[in-house]
Amino acid sequence: MHEELENFKRNHVWDLVEPPPNCRPIGTKWVFKNKQHENGMVVRNKARLVAQDYEETFAPVARLEAIRILLAFAASRGFKLQQMDVKSAFLNGFIEKEVYVRQPPSFESAKFPDRVYKLRKALYGLKQAPRAWYTRFKSFLLKSGFVKGSVDRTLFLLSRGGDTLIVQIYVDDIIFGGSSHALIKQGLEGIFVDQAKYTRDILKKFNMGDSNPMTTPMSTDTALDEDEDGEAVDQKEF
Repeated sequence: MHEELENFKRNHVWDLVEPPPNCRPIGTKWVFKNKQHENGMVVRNKARLVAQDYEETFAPVARLEAIRILLAFAASRGFKLQQMDVKSAFLNGFIEKEVYVRQPPSFESAKFPDRVYKLRKALYGLKQAPRAWYTRFKSFLLKSGFVKGSVDRTLFLLSRGGDTLIVQIYVDDIIFGGSSHALIKQGLEGIFVDQAKYTRDILKKFNMGDSNPMTTPMSTDTALDEDEDGEAVDQKEF
């Protein structure tokens, strides 16, 4: 919690001010989460202060098909790819309107308990936050010579000479790589996406954690008929 507030101070996120007339400050709350490694081990305990703004939000999210196309293209061209998670990304986005929030629970000012914070930067949970972060990051890329995709607005390309650099945005996660940057160790056979933790979570969700692994889950020549007496299931679960 102290680390989170230090980030606010370092990024000049807000100012403690007297509430203006007719001010309706947005509430704040702490959200706690354990960040896990791909093997399920907890590697970090995170505390994030979020605004209790429940209106519609906007976030630039790459479609799964776009990610697959990017991986296939990179593999075919021999590009090196890297993934990064921007720490406190939303705190880097400037907001256009005046927004006031209440002081963080358990961290109210003893001297000015009735004051509110006027935001300079976006706050997680604030409806403008994803848009503000995307707008600032997009502006930086465009000023650096990148060109935004005409169909996919989360994709940016930079071409210089015979080299190409690709950037794909997924809210505050970024995939980037190119033809002349040896960024990560990548096998000669191609690009492999390890989803072991996701698979374990799925098995646990459906109480199949003790099941024996098989190369083919079921016989390929089994004839399946409709079970008229069976219980209906939610097809989206599968």
